[in-house]
Amino acid sequence: MAQDPSSNPLANKQQAWSALFSEPMSELVQRYTASVGFDQRLWRADIEGSLAHAAMLAAQGVISAQDLADIRRGMAQIAEEIESGRFEWKLELEDVHLNIEARLTTLVGDAGKRLHTGRSRNDQVATDVRLWLRGECDRLAALLADMQRALVDVAAKHSETVMPGFTHLQVAQPVSFAHHLLAYVEMFARDGERLADLRRRVNRLPLGAAALAGTSYALDRAAVARALGFDGLCENSLDAVSDRDFAIEFAAFASIVMVHVSRLAEEIVLWKSQAFGFIDLADRYCTGSSIMPQKRNPDVAELARGKSGRVVGHLMALITLMKGQPLAYNKDNQEDKEPLFDSVDTLADTLRIMAEMVGGIVVNAPAMEAAALKGYATATDLADYLVKKGLPFRDAHEVVAHAVRLAIAAGEDLAALPLERLRAFHPAIDADVYDVLSLHGSMRSRAVAGGTAPAQVLAAIERHRARLAAAG
Repeated sequence: MAQDPSSNPLANKQQAWSALFSEPMSELVQRYTASVGFDQRLWRADIEGSLAHAAMLAAQGVISAQDLADIRRGMAQIAEEIESGRFEWKLELEDVHLNIEARLTTLVGDAGKRLHTGRSRNDQVATDVRLWLRGECDRLAALLADMQRALVDVAAKHSETVMPGFTHLQVAQPVSFAHHLLAYVEMFARDGERLADLRRRVNRLPLGAAALAGTSYALDRAAVARALGFDGLCENSLDAVSDRDFAIEFAAFASIVMVHVSRLAEEIVLWKSQAFGFIDLADRYCTGSSIMPQKRNPDVAELARGKSGRVVGHLMALITLMKGQPLAYNKDNQEDKEPLFDSVDTLADTLRIMAEMVGGIVVNAPAMEAAALKGYATATDLADYLVKKGLPFRDAHEVVAHAVRLAIAAGEDLAALPLERLRAFHPAIDADVYDVLSLHGSMRSRAVAGGTAPAQVLAAIERHRARLAAAG
């Protein structure tokens, strides 16, 4: 039976707590302490958790079957109101939990008042955040997989495309563009493993811990965990309501992903620059200049690089938030949501747009190959060649250093030096040296597992595709 709002203790914030208080909360304090402006996104999780809690209370005989039916009916209406935008969120009711409970009590009367039996907002909010974050973990797992697929698809077209591999941003050895992209696939694959691992720790049920000490009601916490799809329980009531390790761990995961994104974004910015000219991007991922009409700026990549600092900052905020808190729950923990929510949103948006942008990369293979020729990238190959002819590596290293000095003075690549000039450095050098001094020859020779040889790269692409297909 619906209830007159005037008899609902949550309909008026002045009466929301108890007769202990002699004056209402000030308007300033209401605004300062309210979280409904940002935690209303938890409404689905709040309703889902409440329905599981109510079903368990009825099964345990704590509330009646009629109460359960009324709660279900009221929650269905509330869900419809929120989805349609007709739900009135009230600042004076502070948070998502009290807003929903107040509306439920208005709709179904005493059954709504009984819903909170055996729980506190302390274990309720911990449950809601975990439920919500679990769903976001699954969404992000799919986006990480999409990011990897985009990289693999581009790599599959460029196993034979030579580019300079760099150390210290100096030309080091020739690698294939595909091999370079697959390095990021490995990074994002590790991120996926981290996400799956942290999801297991997210997926534990706090509900039943109540305010901090558990409850005297005969609750079946295991039944609630099963109903909500949790893997297990938070085993200590104090820890259950005060733990935010799962949020910190997620923020750490998100920070690592964004570091990987930032590194890729930085390379895209460099590769697209006129100084490199390795790639081009579709116009829809670039912006122009208000004053320089010739500009096509890689702003998406730059902004992704910048947003990494935002996410890393949220990690620092959450760690700092928790470092001085005594057990058990403290109001400080209200501050966990905005950094957590923004980390999820920023990471999801960034992965989506980066995957789309990467998928449209246009490669300038001649520019990549020309750049690899500028830095004597096959010098190590010449040293390895001499080692295979019997020289100790350190001696071979010295011989090649002299050869590179000559090539620099002549303005020629090592592969362009005549055989007689190369033989002047060591008599073991023969005509077959040109097989290893070419960029493609160097690349093909590195056929060790995990190397840049096209055969190894193609095998790696197939492994990644099989792994991603199995993941769904």
